[in-house]
Amino acid sequence: MAKKCWIERNKRKQRTVNKFKELRRKLKEEKDYVGLSMLPRDASPTRVVNRCEVTGRRRAYLRRFRLSRITFREMASAGLIPGVTKSSW
Repeated sequence: MAKKCWIERNKRKQRTVNKFKELRRKLKEEKDYVGLSMLPRDASPTRVVNRCEVTGRRRAYLRRFRLSRITFREMASAGLIPGVTKSSW
């Protein structure tokens, strides 16, 4: 489990991105790069990290399921993810 402060920091970054979304789009259309540089750093969407919804782990993240590989495997084995079965050939 990731530290709660890391998870909360990421949520705060996401809120900041959402807050400045329209302003960033407008400044980019006008090619006002000085105005873009005046915005907070966390207003950039690249600052937000993909994290597992259950554990908060950022590595080995599966975008389709919004889970880390470890959590995905545990939930899939328990049958908690619909449509996912263990493959055998």
